Parts: sequence; structure tokens; C-alpha cells
Amino acid sequence: MHPFRQVDVFTDELTAGNPVAVVHDADDLSDAQMAALASWTNLSETTFLLRPTVPGADYRLRIFTPARELPFAGHPTLGSARAWLAAGGVPADVAGPVQECGVGLVRVRAGDQLAFAAPPLVRSGPVDPADLAVITAGLGTTDVVDAAWVDNGPGWVAVLLPDAASVLGLRPDLSALAARELTRAVGVVGPHPDGGDAAVEVRAFVPETGAGEDPVTGSLNAGLGMWLVEAGHAPPSYVAAQGTVLGRRGRVFVEHADGEVWVGGDTVVGVVGTVAL
Repeated sequence: MHPFRQVDVFTDELTAGNPVAVVHDADDLSDAQMAALASWTNLSETTFLLRPTVPGADYRLRIFTPARELPFAGHPTLGSARAWLAAGGVPADVAGPVQECGVGLVRVRAGDQLAFAAPPLVRSGPVDPADLAVITAGLGTTDVVDAAWVDNGPGWVAVLLPDAASVLGLRPDLSALAARELTRAVGVVGPHPDGGDAAVEVRAFVPETGAGEDPVTGSLNAGLGMWLVEAGHAPPSYVAAQGTVLGRRGRVFVEHADGEVWVGGDTVVGVVGTVAL
């Protein structure tokens, strides 16, 4: 039996964000057991907390989708940090815990909200026009303002549309997106009119998870935060809305501070118990 928590991330109200299943004390579990549980929960990600293996880390995190293991993901990082702290974890740094994962060490800032320091992109820059044509065909739009690779592990390509209404109106062909091998993950973003509680609307399409669209996505918003600001498409700090089409109310807080991008939001522990592994 292992302690277990399910945490809703990027929301202050349970069921309005993106849930992650977190298994504590998972050092004795095999890769096959972890993959099987992730397939069974059928959430976008299931995570496993283990003892750290490198200096400076408070814990090690392994992150599984129903189909594969990820080197990094954003909402699992915040949800797992919340679970670790809720279980009595005490970080070595008073600022917050340090997570060891496939991309290295990721710092998490504790406070009223949790936030993670965005890891470096493993792929950036423009998207090949022929590849972009395939992606936009799958999305069902050619009204593209800009596009770029913003991959920090999961494989993100980002597409900027003229406005939030264009993002919300997309009805993509998920089978077409799943069939190609250009990238495993496509993020779409567009600006909201001034005066609302969010500056941009974001959608994330990851057909391999089974659901196709991810409700609220930390890794994508981390990559977007780097690209949009550097390209002049967004101010240094802003709020992104995500999950609207799915009936969620995700809010992601992106902040540029001291040369770093921080991605944060509220977290709610929804389930506490044990899992029989």
C-alpha cells in the first residue's frame, strides 16, 4: 500500500482545473507498475514520488501519461509538490522544494500559490512551413499569426492565432494530429480583449493521452511564456486562461523575474488515501 493524493492544479475550486494522481514512497515500484497505474487512472499524468538521487533535490519525480513517461510536465510538478508538502515534506530551502526529474532540477516556489521555474527549452525556433501546413490542417485553420517550437520535454509546437475567439472556436481533427509524427503536442494561443481576468486563451492538444485535449497545461504555458514575451506577443507577466471549452476554469500565472520564467497557480487536494500496489 502506498499513500496517494489526487490534486487539482491551476484552480482554487476542485473539478475546475487539471487533476494529477500522485503516489508517495514509490521507490519499490517497477517501471511496469508505474506505467500500468498511469494507464489505469487514465489521467493526463500520474506521478510517483521517490527519494532524490542527486544533491540539492528534495525528492525525485517520475511522470507518466497513459502512453509514456515524460521528462517534465508542469501541472504534475505543481500538484506533486503540493502533495509532498501536504504529506509533511520539509524543503531544504525555505523558498520551496527542489524537484529532480528527467530534465534535471526544477525549483518550486511556495506561498499562497505554488510556481515552478521553467526549465530550458530543448527545442525552439521557427516551425518548418511544410510541417506547419500539416499542423494547421489538423487544427482546421490557416489564420496563423506566428508559430514556434516551445518544447521543454513533451514536444510542444505553439501556434498563435489572432484572438481568443479563434482559439475557442477550433474544432481540430484529432485523428489527423495523432497520425502525424511531426510532434506529439500542439499548443494554440490567442489574446483576449483588454479588461478581462486573463490576457490570453490557451488550448493544448495531445492526442496520445486518449482525451485529446489537455485541460490546463503547465509545460505548454512555460514554453509559451518564454516565446510570447521574447517575440513581443505578450507582456512580461500575464494570466492565461485554459480549459474553457472543456468546462474548466484554469488560470495560469506567468511571471518573468530576474531573468527567469515562473509558472504558477492554485492547487487543491481532492483525494487522500492509499493505492494497493
